[in-house]
Amino acid sequence: MSRIGKAPITLPSNVEFKRGDDNIVTVKGPLGELEQYVDPCITFEIENGEINVKRESDQKQHRAYHGLYRQLIANMVHGVSEGFTIVQEVVGVGYRVSNEGQNLELNLGYSHGIIFQLPKEVSVETVSERGKNPLITLKSHDKQLLGQVAAKIRSLRKPEPYKGKGIKYQGEVLRRKAGKAAE
Repeated sequence: MSRIGKAPITLPSNVEFKRGDDNIVTVKGPLGELEQYVDPCITFEIENGEINVKRESDQKQHRAYHGLYRQLIANMVHGVSEGFTIVQEVVGVGYRVSNEGQNLELNLGYSHGIIFQLPKEVSVETVSERGKNPLITLKSHDKQLLGQVAAKIRSLRKPEPYKGKGIKYQGEVLRRKAGKAAE
């Protein structure tokens, strides 16, 4: 049996869980509402404030769905109750970042600045302190959307392996290469 699928999901008191007739699971909480399609072979049992995910058989596909949907539902419950945060660091001389509402303005060494329009579900905050790398803090209740937005921002200037210049996740360890060896 799937070890991830077996783990119960704790349902906070301020979060509402509902499965519709069309196999759409809806999770509603103080930070928002999320929906996810769930395969009909997966069922849910709610008791004592916990959601237990069950599967109908031991087929390989059903075992795979068991862990997958349990984790997706757990992420939805965590997202609508507490939310998710990703912090990115902008490393490089002259690289700047600022935001105005949902527009993120990035100066990354190109001949022009980049204005990145964020979805309304993602909130952004930028911090630029003297002597430190600028930080981009992204917050959302939808983990999947947040990850996609962070990956798109990172793709605008990936960290290069020689000096490490670019946009990286905070705490990310980069593999560095040695430069040219002088003779």
